[in-house]
Amino acid sequence: MSTRDNGPALHPTRIDLPPEIRVDIITLLNQTLAHTLDLRSQVKQACWNVKGKDFFPLHTVFTTIATALDGYADLMAERIAILGGVVMGTVRMAALLSQLPEYGSTLVAGNDHVGALVERFALYASVIRGNIMQAADVEDAGSAAVYTDISRGVDKQLWILESHLQR
Repeated sequence: MSTRDNGPALHPTRIDLPPEIRVDIITLLNQTLAHTLDLRSQVKQACWNVKGKDFFPLHTVFTTIATALDGYADLMAERIAILGGVVMGTVRMAALLSQLPEYGSTLVAGNDHVGALVERFALYASVIRGNIMQAADVEDAGSAAVYTDISRGVDKQLWILESHLQR
């Protein structure tokens, strides 16, 4: 295993990206993984606490979105492992790395939950799009493709959430 500037250890791989680029992309992917795990937990918070006449449809939407976020987390974790990195995927690790705003504990009404999630999904979508560019800039087409796939899904989920608010 090798390290760069006391950075994370790399497992051997024949991926033809230079080690310093792999370390940078692994760091970026782990940061995004933290956001993803945090966002998923916030969606579950909304799912568990939503009340009111829209309970059932919102509970269903939130559950579907949480499942999609699980898939995104798996894509990122797999890419980290492929690049020879260590996945930083515990709740405590995510809490340290995530920069998403904390989810309110007093939210009850459906539109309040949807509004809070729209705010977080918009931020998350922006981060994902920026990460596409960062991966492309260092010629890591594989990671850029992972981010692109996630971006399409996140944009769709944001659209679904925003549509609920447009009554």
